[in-house]
Amino acid sequence: MSKWVYSFGDGAAEGTRQMKELLGGKGANLAEMSSIGLPVPPGFTISTEMCAWYDRHQQSYPDALTGQIEAAMQKMEQSVGAIFGDSQNPLLVSVRSGARVSMPGMMDTVLNLGLNDLTVEGLARRSGDARFAWDSYRRFIQMYGDVVMGVAHHLFEEALENLKLDKGVDLDTELDEKDLRDLVEMYKEEVERTLGKPFPQDPQKQLWGAISAVFKSWKTDRARVYRRLNGIPEDWGTAVNVQAMVFGNMGESSATGVAFTRDPSTGERAYYGEFLINAQGEDVVAGIRTPQHLTIKAREAGKSNKPSMEEAMPKVFGQLVGIFETLEGHYRDMQDIEFTVQDNKLWMLQTRSGKRTAKAALKIAVDMASEGLISEDEAVMRVDPAALDQLLHPTLDPAASRDVLTIGLPASPGAASGHVAFTADEAEARAKEGEAVILVRVETSPEDIHGMHAARGILTARGGMTSHAAVVARGMGRPCVSGAGALRVDVKTGEMTVGGRTIRRGEMITIDGSTGEVMAGHVPTLKAELSGDFAQLMAWADRARTMAVRTNADTPHDTETARGFGAEGIGLCRTEHMFFDGDRIIAVRQMILAEDEAGRRRALETLLPHQRQDFAEIFHIMRGLPVTIRLLDPPLHEFLPREEKEFAEVAAVMQVNPEHLRRRALELTEANPMLGHRGCRLGIAYPEIYEMQARAIFEAALHVGEQSGETIIPEIMIPLVSTVAELAFLKERIDAVAEIVFEEKETRLTYLVGTMIELPRAAITANEIAGKADFFSFGTNDLTQTTFGISRDDAGGFMPLYIDYGILSRDPFVSIDQTGVGELVRMGAERGRSTKAEIKLGICGEHGGDPASIHFCHGVGLDYVSCSPYRVPIARLAAAQAALEAKAALEGGKA
Repeated sequence: MSKWVYSFGDGAAEGTRQMKELLGGKGANLAEMSSIGLPVPPGFTISTEMCAWYDRHQQSYPDALTGQIEAAMQKMEQSVGAIFGDSQNPLLVSVRSGARVSMPGMMDTVLNLGLNDLTVEGLARRSGDARFAWDSYRRFIQMYGDVVMGVAHHLFEEALENLKLDKGVDLDTELDEKDLRDLVEMYKEEVERTLGKPFPQDPQKQLWGAISAVFKSWKTDRARVYRRLNGIPEDWGTAVNVQAMVFGNMGESSATGVAFTRDPSTGERAYYGEFLINAQGEDVVAGIRTPQHLTIKAREAGKSNKPSMEEAMPKVFGQLVGIFETLEGHYRDMQDIEFTVQDNKLWMLQTRSGKRTAKAALKIAVDMASEGLISEDEAVMRVDPAALDQLLHPTLDPAASRDVLTIGLPASPGAASGHVAFTADEAEARAKEGEAVILVRVETSPEDIHGMHAARGILTARGGMTSHAAVVARGMGRPCVSGAGALRVDVKTGEMTVGGRTIRRGEMITIDGSTGEVMAGHVPTLKAELSGDFAQLMAWADRARTMAVRTNADTPHDTETARGFGAEGIGLCRTEHMFFDGDRIIAVRQMILAEDEAGRRRALETLLPHQRQDFAEIFHIMRGLPVTIRLLDPPLHEFLPREEKEFAEVAAVMQVNPEHLRRRALELTEANPMLGHRGCRLGIAYPEIYEMQARAIFEAALHVGEQSGETIIPEIMIPLVSTVAELAFLKERIDAVAEIVFEEKETRLTYLVGTMIELPRAAITANEIAGKADFFSFGTNDLTQTTFGISRDDAGGFMPLYIDYGILSRDPFVSIDQTGVGELVRMGAERGRSTKAEIKLGICGEHGGDPASIHFCHGVGLDYVSCSPYRVPIARLAAAQAALEAKAALEGGKA
């Protein structure tokens, strides 16, 4: 019989932290904390395999599950000394989700389960605190009604707010027992009015309803969006954790909190977190009440007059600090912890490796290596390469003037300017139009995930440093200011007011997630400084990796940027991008519209010095490093004039009638230009184009070599080759140009001629093509288009549906399709090397900056990847991690 349920508690567990795939991250860590003797309320985990079973069997359960849950529940009852559903001595439980990786706020939770009209009285008698019992019951109805039964959350909130208004109080804690009894009746009436049926009184039905709700929450829209954004597979599923309740809302000797063993924003070795006295966990993360600081130091820094936990509960705080040290030493990583204090007794509800900003991840990894807690290689593995993107972009200029509207909490560092949007849908829609947007909310909820991703930054009026907005923003790398309490947000009117000023929908604001400042208008930025911890980690990464990292750069500015980020050469210089400058485009159009070779050559003579200067500047910046230059690739129609003024300009230069040029442009029109007269086909039809470019390359390389004393070795790449004959035809002409230039300059240089493998036929016949090529560069952008038969420019209309429906696990234009496109790359590499073992192999599509694709390239044995300048550090780190993983696998195999 399959085992679906795993118990934990009382210093023992049926699972371990290594069982995350089966128990989910939360379940595995609860089992681990129990095993090492930490105070964990007993409970059990229903495995992730049940999530898949439930989905496959029309949301039903195997017969064996009931018996396993009953046995685990009896074990929990014995441990706690209470009975689930008993009217005199009731056991209450929490029901929580737990995927193998943290998905904060994306799935559902139910607390205080087991309460009904009878057990609430038993809880009141047992605890000696009727107010606490009825507070727990109203919380349960609200949460269960929303999560399991589908009653809108705001209906309960409105009833609560109206009651507080009637009573003239501001806080939930100011309501007395009678108020809460009345509120429970209001809630039950709301459930029956909305659904036409009463709130369930049977604890067993409550339990199964909550378990099913958690499994169903794996498929909610917000969970799907989060998985798509974070590359989490659909088939992983979630576990369900059922755990005995401990209560932080039993008065002034009880509390609940969230803590990190180090600062998740900066990485500083300082306890970081928040707590609330007389509250339950949802109060902290939902931002309903403003939480208090853990430490005196944090309270003083935050200028708060509310006592810290260190002051309010010194004995319990000391126990918590001891557990911090135990967990960080045990897991050898910064931990994110949830805890509850019930009547001065500390209980641990969760630990996991804490989400952190890229800056914090770097500092924590480098510091832990320096402390001897982890090795340097482990430090390299600890940082998500994609997260480095947070560090590579500008921050606010400290010298710039700032019109500060208010100051909130610095929830996620970085700065952003954008136009105000008040709903997630509005933010997403306007961002799709190319607008920079700041999402402004009273507080965010998991349903806002799509708008948070679309926005440049997030601003909330409520919530603390561990609120939903803060946690999700840090994970996404979005700047966030939360808890800006002076802010009044009115979604209906599209306005926010603060300090007597009104900011309307669409107006520009700036937020600084490092200081908490909210400013009117746009504030200038400064370039990021990449030194210190960043430089140290990258040095360790460079030592570990075996694959080189180049850049895709077409201008001196891009080249300079990429070299500053550590690029080891240029893997793709797209020469066509050089043709669009204002003083060159007329000559390009003159060349295209010319009737014969003589006319084309006259125009190319005008372009030659421009091309030579471009290449010389790039060679100078990259001197000593390889530079791969792709000859003209795109369809000629991209350069054609479109407006009357443009035709007139070219006609004047060529001294012809504009109407004649319009007819010529019409002749050059193609039905499907991306599969038409482009790439090497241009070079074959008009060899003089590639001859001019080759001359410019050779002359520039010789000039820079002479000036700098460095050896310049240009790599000339011929695009869109599908047969070896195409490459041979053009290589012969390039070689001929080289000989002419060498004779003219009376000196020679070494150069390479290779090709871009971007068509399936080229990959299949790579053994033939390698006979004429010095290198291959896999152009995976076009290879993906031609393999799938999908235009990258048009895929956005339907690709999200393919991801949502599970037809594709990831967008193949973002991360390489290893099964199809990847197999062609593997085939091309193997066949190319079967002909020429020493042939140089690289990749220069957008996939060259994607960590998963870089791991694939390492496995194929490519010599280098090439990516955009700002992704060079990402590629360096990902290449190092790929090398370290391969090394570990090899050593594991030997063992």
